[in-house]
Amino acid sequence: MQRGTTHIIGAGLAGLAAAVQLSERGRPVVIHELARHAGGRCRSYFETALGLTIDNGNHLILSGNTAAVGFIDKIGSRAKLAWPHEAEFAFCDLASGERWRLRPNAGSLPWWIFAADRRVPGTRATDYLVLARLLAGTRGKTVGRLLDKRSVLHHKLFEPVLLAALNTELDAASADLAGAVIRETLARGGNACRPLFAPEGLGPVLIDPALAFIERRGGKVQFDHALRGFEFEDGRAAVLNFAEGAVRLGADDTVILAVPAWVARTLVPDLATPTQYRAILNAHFKVPRPAGCPRIQGVINGTTEWLFAFDDRLSITVSAADRFNETEREPLARQLWAEVTKLAGASGEMPPWQIVKERRATFAATPAENARRPHAATHWRNLHLAGDWTATGLPATIEGSVRSGETAAGLALRVAA
Repeated sequence: MQRGTTHIIGAGLAGLAAAVQLSERGRPVVIHELARHAGGRCRSYFETALGLTIDNGNHLILSGNTAAVGFIDKIGSRAKLAWPHEAEFAFCDLASGERWRLRPNAGSLPWWIFAADRRVPGTRATDYLVLARLLAGTRGKTVGRLLDKRSVLHHKLFEPVLLAALNTELDAASADLAGAVIRETLARGGNACRPLFAPEGLGPVLIDPALAFIERRGGKVQFDHALRGFEFEDGRAAVLNFAEGAVRLGADDTVILAVPAWVARTLVPDLATPTQYRAILNAHFKVPRPAGCPRIQGVINGTTEWLFAFDDRLSITVSAADRFNETEREPLARQLWAEVTKLAGASGEMPPWQIVKERRATFAATPAENARRPHAATHWRNLHLAGDWTATGLPATIEGSVRSGETAAGLALRVAA
């Protein structure tokens, strides 16, 4: 297939997923990226304060993320992920010092809830029936309305897991999106819940091999290339106005707009998008992984919510972190390091560190904001949208990003057919 070119605006994960799918089908692609690098929130970069390469953000991929895993297989980077034999998640309660491991069984029949050494301590098998509330029709409701936040199960499982997935306080978070997460992972059994760890970082798994895949198939990537606006004619996008000049689109050319929601709103007339966002905070400490420290660890009763243990650093994630946007960095780093020493068994003075605050990391996953998410198709027949903020049916995740890119690519291929 060679009819026309698809111009992809944005080299984040959604844009790259679209470009990979189109390139595989023989469609010429040109990616235009405002920044001087690809990857968006999934990129890896060298951090001079640490003298290490780190991820812009800590993101978790699960074995049940079918689009993400398919994308990884397509670009040939599966070997760069650590695949555990079974689903297992370590947890630590910083208040009590209690530690446990959640171990869903492989199949979809959840017999693990009857095994005390597999479920959350202090819970009974019948407590897990509450999951049916999330899996049922919940349109417009919040997680806080459906689940009892006073329960042990809520405090020790739903809160850390769903807060990380939705990046929104559970009292306000969409039960529809929470149900979608549960439906595609825990409800499918442990085979869909194995955590896939990227020892070298996300860039070598998701970004670098995707760029190589696209370029091998003749695709082009133009960095430092800012789109200023569109010109529309006869129901289609006709001109792309870049800072360096205009590109007039041919009759068979298509466009995929894969930029953040707040940017898309300035480029596409009357486009409805989410308008509220939530922050994510990541802190990185340059210290070797202590012996016995789990690769991924959930945290209860701490500021730290998840700890990722790399060979050369310990990295933590705090979701819905708007409360820390104006917090002084060094006192916060010391507070987090004190928690890390307990969680990982590390010791000594605080090592070199870096804190990354992403103020608009994801859209606010509330029912109202979820309803504002647009579909990939637009009023203009050759212009399509991609991004985790579009109507993927999932919260803003790696899986949602990949799906959005592939959906937009499918629309572009139909136009070209």
